[in-house]
Amino acid sequence: MKSLLEEVDTLHHQILVCRPFEGDLLTEVKEYFRIGLTYSSNSIEGNSLTESETKVVIEDGLTIGGKPLRDHLEASGHSDAYDFIYSLLDTETLSENDIKEIHRLFYHRIASNEAGSYRAKKVILTGSKYPLPNPDELPTLMSSFTNNLRSKWNTLHAIEKAAQIHKHFVFIHPFVDGNGRVARLLMNLSLLREQYLPVIIPPLRRAEYISALEEAHEDDSTFLSFIAEMAIETYRDFGRIIAP
Repeated sequence: MKSLLEEVDTLHHQILVCRPFEGDLLTEVKEYFRIGLTYSSNSIEGNSLTESETKVVIEDGLTIGGKPLRDHLEASGHSDAYDFIYSLLDTETLSENDIKEIHRLFYHRIASNEAGSYRAKKVILTGSKYPLPNPDELPTLMSSFTNNLRSKWNTLHAIEKAAQIHKHFVFIHPFVDGNGRVARLLMNLSLLREQYLPVIIPPLRRAEYISALEEAHEDDSTFLSFIAEMAIETYRDFGRIIAP
């Protein structure tokens, strides 16, 4: 893991030489990650839109023939939630209300009565042997989660902290649906606050990603390494785009 973090930091410092991103370039960078993160995060959860189709839906407001309405709503919702995490960059804390708002923005077009509200029923995560918390446990668990954001995880490397945020949020699973997407947005909010690039998890790595998360219930070393590897890939891809 140490060597992976060192490689991330080497690539990170190479990108820092190109900063600050300003004007049109800043806008283009933000839009690059809006499309990449929206496509990849939704695709991991089964959304059928391609990356180019996601771009058309978000930027042009058009629908794609033959694709489910929900897939379009997920693209628009994720884009809105992405904008919201940028509004949180200059704040030092993250409240439960902030997290609920991220979920509300993503989910309100799909199920407005459940958007931004903790689930009131027991749910089962298919493919996992680990039970999820009961609804009455969620307030305590989410309070502890936000407290750890301010204390326990603050001493970690930015990548490790982001991975812990992702892991613990998914294990709490406070919403009926959309938890994975909110977890990835929270992970990337943490990275952006520390001046790191967001991490894109390619849909082709979905099986490896889910397996690492499942293993993380007992030992999170594989998951932490996986997130570091995805950070390295993201930095390399982005570096090729902005290279002079």
